Formats: sequence, C-alpha cells, structure tokens
Amino acid sequence: MHIGLHSERLFSLWGVPITNSLLATWLVMGVLLVAAYIIGRRLSLLPGKAQNAVEMFFEYVMGLVEQTLESRPLARRYFPLIATIFIFIFAANMFDFLPIFGTVGLRLPAQAGGEHEMIPLFHAVNADLNMTLALAIISFLVIEVSGVAMLGALKYGSKFVNLKAGLVGFLVGIVELIGNLARLVSLSFRLFGAIFAGEVLLLVIGMYVPYFLPVPLMAFEMFIGLLQAAVFAILTLAFIKLAISHH
Repeated sequence: MHIGLHSERLFSLWGVPITNSLLATWLVMGVLLVAAYIIGRRLSLLPGKAQNAVEMFFEYVMGLVEQTLESRPLARRYFPLIATIFIFIFAANMFDFLPIFGTVGLRLPAQAGGEHEMIPLFHAVNADLNMTLALAIISFLVIEVSGVAMLGALKYGSKFVNLKAGLVGFLVGIVELIGNLARLVSLSFRLFGAIFAGEVLLLVIGMYVPYFLPVPLMAFEMFIGLLQAAVFAILTLAFIKLAISHH
C-alpha cells in the first residue's frame, strides 16, 4: 500500500509536466463540456426529466445567490462562477469513485533487483493541493476585484487600514486583513484535507476489511464530496457579499 501527498508525473508537453491529477482534471472537464453540449442542444419548452432536473438545480442556486447578494443583477453576474465552482468540484469528487482511478496506469521498467512499478493514469483531482489552491486563488481574486470594483480602491482598502478609527479600529482592520489573506489557506486546505483523508480511509479499509465495510464508507465519502463542493461555493458567495458591502 502506497500513500503519497503528491500526484505522479506521467510525461511532459512542451516542457510542462503532465501529472495524473491534471489528466483527471481534463477528463472531468471533457465530460462536463460534452454533457453541457448534449443537454443544451436538446432544450425544449416542454422539458423532460433530465432538463427539468437541471432547471430545478439552476433555479435553486440562482435563488440562493440572489437572496445572499440581495440584487437580481448581481446574482446574474456571479451565478455562473458559483454554479461552475460547485459543479466542477462535485463532479471531480464523484469521479474519484470510478474504477479507472488507481487501477489503470503505466507500468515502469523494474529497477535492478526490484519489481515493476505502476503509475496510475488518474489521481483524485481535489486530493492534489495544486488544484485546490488554484481554485482558492480564483475565488480570492474574484472576491478582491469585486470589492474594489463595487466600492472603489480607497473605500475597500479602508476596511483593512483605517487610521481614523483609533488604535482599536486600526488593529481590528489589521486582523481583518490577515483573515482575508488566510482565506487562501482555509479554502484550499479544507477541500484538499477532506478529499485526501477520505481517499486514505477508503484505501486502508479496502486493504484490511475488503468486504461490506467499504460500501457504506464510499456512500459517506460521496456525501462528503457533495458537502465540500457546496461549502466551497457558498463560502465564495459569502465572501463576495462581505467584499461588496459598505459595512
């Protein structure tokens, strides 16, 4: 049994290393794009079950965004980002349970006196800290740009550095600035930790108790995957609301 924090490098493309987690990311993106194309070209005024389910999901998320931001135009502006974050993270987490993850791979030539080593072609997307950090950076930049665009650079900056509010107000602003920067760590490590821990748990249980017990644990980890996708999207939405608020 081998447990590693990092993804495995498969090959290089124009000098860029291609890892098995990146390959899995492309697989998720490809499936989502194909699904969006198929659903989009079959839209009708009398929706079927699949279209009805998609419309119900989008209406619910749109209502949640509008209720949080308290503005229909703002909801229409940020809805694509929030929905995309949720759908991508959720789909990536569900793909981890496909049998091709961890079983299909490249067999490396054996070292002197050693055994053949296999590198899996696909690695859990969100069990790679690079991916969760990239998502956190995107979320962080959108939050900060939204605050500056809505309030102006000076007014938004006064939330963190306010020399007119006295010593206590100044210290509170500094603490707020540190907390703002800490979102990069909290968003990325929360998602990474939950998915990586679940992957390790299932691997260990499957190794020592291969019958019956892994099934309910897999169902629980699927629920965790859904929960983490919702948490990341909702936190991004909440931070945007805080950034564009005057107080």
